[in-house]
Amino acid sequence: MTARLGFVLKGYPRLSETFIAAEIANLEARGFAIDIYSLRHPTDTKTHPVHGKIKAAVTYLPEYLHDEPGRVLGAWQKARELPGYKAARAVFTRDLARDATRNRVRRFGQAMVLAAEAPKDVTHFHAHFLHTPSSVARYAAMMTGRGWSFSAHAKDIWTIADWEKAEKLADARFGVTCTRAGVDHLNALGTPQDGPVQLIYHGIDLERFNQQTDRTPAPGTIRLVSVGRAVAKKGYDGLIGSLEALPATPPWTFEHIGGGPLLNELKARAARTVHPERFLLRGARPQGDVIDLLAQGDIFLLTSENQPDGDRDGIPNVLLEAMAMGLPVVASDAGAIAELVTHDETGLLVPPGDRAGFAAAVARLMREGETRARLGAAGQKAVRARFDMRRWADELAQVFTERVPETAR
Repeated sequence: MTARLGFVLKGYPRLSETFIAAEIANLEARGFAIDIYSLRHPTDTKTHPVHGKIKAAVTYLPEYLHDEPGRVLGAWQKARELPGYKAARAVFTRDLARDATRNRVRRFGQAMVLAAEAPKDVTHFHAHFLHTPSSVARYAAMMTGRGWSFSAHAKDIWTIADWEKAEKLADARFGVTCTRAGVDHLNALGTPQDGPVQLIYHGIDLERFNQQTDRTPAPGTIRLVSVGRAVAKKGYDGLIGSLEALPATPPWTFEHIGGGPLLNELKARAARTVHPERFLLRGARPQGDVIDLLAQGDIFLLTSENQPDGDRDGIPNVLLEAMAMGLPVVASDAGAIAELVTHDETGLLVPPGDRAGFAAAVARLMREGETRARLGAAGQKAVRARFDMRRWADELAQVFTERVPETAR
């Protein structure tokens, strides 16, 4: 019987987490058998093409324990007979004393269901994100005697307490993350059992983001574009404010793709500008629409901001995608964006929250067609050299082969 990996995800499928779906599809293409365990049901009404490539069966754990009391009770009855249940309960009790939240209780309940229902041929759990999915994977692994590992990203690294990160690092077999800043931070707190946290960039599908577009400067309206969730750390309210300060000429429009809790507020904010007709916020759209937008745009904008609670971007995939399409980018120097964009070489960087500076950088590219062409070409070259998804998928597959040999191809 072929051993399987159990991937524990926050939600599946999600339009904003294409990089996770691409990773699963690439691992399956390299011979790994995977089951998906999702903590939440999907809320997006559409999917990306990559979701259709994934063969993994999906099990939805109880999103709220009170919604499936019979399932949770049955899982508890099975889980308490497992050899590691008492140890897992002790760890959970210690965690709950420091984080007395319903969320913590919910994760232990989901872990019991995972431990009770995961078939024996799922020999290892791998959690995407170091916060709640890793809590579920960790508790379930303890109960069942399985190993577990994690892929850390951005918010999960910077918004949970150091004590929790350190203890998860010590319990995990291995861990990977997608930025050098994340690697350095986590390894300063502790080391997984099989060695330091490793740097594995996501990369993108360069064949898909490969439309040949003529970026030769031409007269007419400048099309400013952006893709990203409508959440505080993306800074879109500030971006709209920056665009209000742009000169009247050359004429411009701004088009945005991305859903999120702040979308209606941002639409209302745009409607209050002097030229509301220049703004089009389209909400969540499938990847094909994103590619079309990037192909038709002239300058890509992203105003990420580091939040007071620590939340921040890593290396946003949308920046990789825009640069791969040859778009010149103006971005905030927030999160790990400087690991991708070198100022005035592969794009323009502006201090986070500097609305006047951002407007000035955008205005410069609007005026300087040759600079747009230079930065777009250099950014495209840099992404194609460093962020080919196939390269990083091979490296991740090698990590699983070495660290989880029972699931090796």
